Amino acid sequence: MSNTQHIDWEKRTILFLTSQCITLFGSTLVQMALVWYATMQTSSGAWVAAFTVCSYLPQFLISFLGGVWADRYHRKKLIIGADMLIAFATFVMVLSIPHISSEPILLSGLLIMSIIRSLGAGIQGPAVNAVIPQLVPEDQLMRYNGINATMQSIVNLAAPAAAGAVFAVSTLSATLMIDIVTAILGTGLLSCLALPKQNAPTEKTALFSDMKIGVLYVFSNKLIGKLLIVYGLFTFFCVPAGYLAGLLVRRIFGDTYWYLTAVEVVGFGGMIVGGLLMSTWGGFKRKGKTLVVGLASFGAFAIGMGLSKNFVLYLNMMLLYGVALTMVQTAITTILQENTDTSMQGRVFGLLGTMYSGFLTIGMTLFGLLADIVPLQWIMIGAGIALITIAVIMYFNRHIRSI
Repeated sequence: MSNTQHIDWEKRTILFLTSQCITLFGSTLVQMALVWYATMQTSSGAWVAAFTVCSYLPQFLISFLGGVWADRYHRKKLIIGADMLIAFATFVMVLSIPHISSEPILLSGLLIMSIIRSLGAGIQGPAVNAVIPQLVPEDQLMRYNGINATMQSIVNLAAPAAAGAVFAVSTLSATLMIDIVTAILGTGLLSCLALPKQNAPTEKTALFSDMKIGVLYVFSNKLIGKLLIVYGLFTFFCVPAGYLAGLLVRRIFGDTYWYLTAVEVVGFGGMIVGGLLMSTWGGFKRKGKTLVVGLASFGAFAIGMGLSKNFVLYLNMMLLYGVALTMVQTAITTILQENTDTSMQGRVFGLLGTMYSGFLTIGMTLFGLLADIVPLQWIMIGAGIALITIAVIMYFNRHIRSI
């Protein structure tokens, strides 16, 4: 590869990642705002679970189909179209809010908006993950996945701070408008980027056949199949300490938006540190070891968060939790990118999105409802023990030890 070509792919990759971070900022801010709104208005685990389920269940249903489309059609157009769908649904809700006087009706409308936004995310996600190995040489994937994780974590760090600031001085409608603006900016930037030609199939088969081929491919490859299952379980056991953190803080430490903001900022700060670590260090020589260490550390910090009675100690555990989270996600993404045929990238990452949204939906439904019955700290400790157990099993698995 010549120096000119090297610079060209690097510039295009950074431009692509930047466009996605812009849209991610708005989407994350709005998603966080919706959960916070439900938390503060109702203080109900059931309502918080309902918002999270409506945000991820549609994504679960459409992600694999989105992966098939990502292998068939122009990925840039899919990403832009999905962003525009999300922005349109949000804009309709902004126009509707002034005419809604009933709180239950408003919450129900926000749930419907979350469903549509989730469908867009399910189409967009597999295409984004499939574009990265299309742009980046294989020997640079771990590094650029680390850079991507860092950029996304910086956005995720800024989003809760922005959400807290906007909520403190403005309205829900103003918060939703931010997502519309960022969608326009991000898609405008992406439209200026020319992607390398992708290997689309020359013969179009039925969607069901493409989906069947993808499933057979994944589960005939023992490494890819095991990684998808581990990722699903990892997502499931992330729910108590991660996605229900706001509910824990509301119940144990305080009931202000600034406490919620502090937890989110520190958590994503840990993810920034983890992303920088992975982009510079690159993990252990064996990527399987990076995955195992990340899983075990993640479980240990979840236990620490469940045992913590002091808010400062809890924040420190959350910081380290974020580092371990990035290690796991970067290792799994890189291993899949390196071991998946180019023509199957969309479907594999579509299934990865399905595992994420499916297990997150199950986890939020189960743990969200359980959190109204059993102390959330106990649930966190149990989930941490389960994650450490998975790490031990993975350590002795020959497919993981070989990579």
